Amino acid sequence: MVQQSDRVTVDRSDWAVLAIVMLVLLAGCAGIERRQSEDCAQWFQLLDEAVDGAGVRDAGAYRIHGFPYLRADRFWASFRGEVMHDPAGFDMWVARLRTLDATARSYELRNLPSPLLATLGVADPRAALAKSDSCAAELSQTDLAASTQRAALVAHAEVPDDYNGWRRLVGLYPLATLPFSIAINRWQDETVGTFRLAAAGEPVTERIVRYEPRGPPPLGTREIAAMFAATRSDRLGVPQLGRDEQERLFLSFAPVFEIATSGDYDRFGPLSWGMRQTPAVNIGHPTVYRRLAFTRYGERILIQLVYTIWFPERPQQSSLDLLAGSLDGLVFRVTLDPRGAPLVYDTIHPCGCYHMFFPTARVKEKPSPRPGIEWAFVPATLPAVDPSRRIVLHVASRSHYLDNLSFDTGGHGTVYWFADDDDLRALPAIDRTTRSAFGPDGIVPGTERGERLLFWPTGVEDTGAMRQWGRHATAFLGRRHFDDPDLIERRFSIVEQ
Repeated sequence: MVQQSDRVTVDRSDWAVLAIVMLVLLAGCAGIERRQSEDCAQWFQLLDEAVDGAGVRDAGAYRIHGFPYLRADRFWASFRGEVMHDPAGFDMWVARLRTLDATARSYELRNLPSPLLATLGVADPRAALAKSDSCAAELSQTDLAASTQRAALVAHAEVPDDYNGWRRLVGLYPLATLPFSIAINRWQDETVGTFRLAAAGEPVTERIVRYEPRGPPPLGTREIAAMFAATRSDRLGVPQLGRDEQERLFLSFAPVFEIATSGDYDRFGPLSWGMRQTPAVNIGHPTVYRRLAFTRYGERILIQLVYTIWFPERPQQSSLDLLAGSLDGLVFRVTLDPRGAPLVYDTIHPCGCYHMFFPTARVKEKPSPRPGIEWAFVPATLPAVDPSRRIVLHVASRSHYLDNLSFDTGGHGTVYWFADDDDLRALPAIDRTTRSAFGPDGIVPGTERGERLLFWPTGVEDTGAMRQWGRHATAFLGRRHFDDPDLIERRFSIVEQ
């Protein structure tokens, strides 16, 4: 009995020693994890300081306070009220926010001067991006383990609008809306008149130059519907298009441009950096920048195709022309229904100005929720659209206003090429480096307009200047953004057919 008791005592002693060893090991692991998290937090702090110090901050998505490895745009921020009680959906949402940050950092690191990159202790942008990705994984695992931190992320993942509140306050916005309203109504009336004249066949005095996409003809309705039927969505409902499907869609819905041309300022092309403070346009290589986007409509996520062209300037037409300046452009967007049929077309200039909607017969316009705001200016409606016929955009000389939309009846013109809209975030420069077309505020430097001196009480920063995707405030009266996730849903109802 005594021997058995002694053996039990020894076994208990062994277990005690083992428990102490385990506690020491766990404490050591916890200490290592804390040090790793602290090192990663310091890495992002140093990286952000270098990026901000060099003035290469990318403004396309918004940094989320307290989570330096995550960013949000308006579309992904719109999910924050839905994912809190869906663990799998929350994880997928966080992954999308991480991707936004990683993408932005990839451009920031490419544009960061080499000496500053060396001070971070990394050899090149690729190594810095790899370290950022590793630290993002480390921090997200520790930061989001607790429900309180997940709630904090949901609370902070809100994208602010692009209106300056104090400007509206100081500028006595409620009183200033009257003259702005008069000017906007005048422009809308003139635009409607222009579209009516164009529809009636009024001849254009300037030479018309036609530009059409390089590639095969558009897909038909059945082919597009079959593609959409085979496309799967992720847990958040976002369609997952492959590269081939995206390419076919971009080619199918690419517009034809018929531009009244009286000078080189009416020719478009890709941007690059030269000796000036504003990017230059290579008019010898017609290029259309394209972007895949999404919008929300009820429980569905709809695909949007965005096409942008850039002109060298909007030339001055008089000594008092407040709209003239370096660079100009046109942004054209197609919103497709769940079967791939067009619902609404809309356009802006890259300043966010002149927002116009062109609904098809498949939607009905909803009334404005209150008077006195810019809601949905519709200068023309379109009949049921056959995707096999391209949309033709008729563009005026000098002002680059959209004068009319029509369906292509055939013809031959100059072929244009495609480029990724994100290419603008790291343009080639003459010293073999890269620079974003946009400043840290999302505005193209050197594109300011004289109109900013009059329109500042609206709260729109640097009115008339060219802007980055995600930074387009499109209303002087009220608040509206080109990338609002509910922009189409709030203004149009789908007519079942």
